[in-house]
Amino acid sequence: MKINELKSTKTFNKDKKRVGRGSGSGLGKTSGRGVKGQKSRSGVSINGFEGGQMPLYRRLPKRGFKNIFKKKIQAINFKILNNIIKKYNLDTNLIKESDLFEKKIFKKSKGNLKLLNIGKIDKPFTIEISFASKGAIDVLEKNGGKINLTNK
Repeated sequence: MKINELKSTKTFNKDKKRVGRGSGSGLGKTSGRGVKGQKSRSGVSINGFEGGQMPLYRRLPKRGFKNIFKKKIQAINFKILNNIIKKYNLDTNLIKESDLFEKKIFKKSKGNLKLLNIGKIDKPFTIEISFASKGAIDVLEKNGGKINLTNK
């Protein structure tokens, strides 16, 4: 290896402009900002200003609405519950919503559970859950099960 074959480990950015370093650099005195005016001052940004033309954000129509009070709810039904009872050997005397979250069967971050009337009940069970449809409550109670709603 010869001394002329050595390469520097530092990378130099050739595109970086050093403004305000004399008239010979081409970016001296006013540093390429022109003369006077709001844009020549420091700390001023005119976001969205288009020279008096109606700005884009005002030209386009407003769309949509996001309800900040919306409740997050996950749907669960008898078909899913039957599969969960079989897979995880849950006690049918009392199935709690909190147990389903603790065993990571459902994610708490996606919201509370709501029982819907889809599928059939294999065997009666007691469930403690946040929400349930009227049809699901009727079917469960007709088949000998019980339901406790935690949120009303």
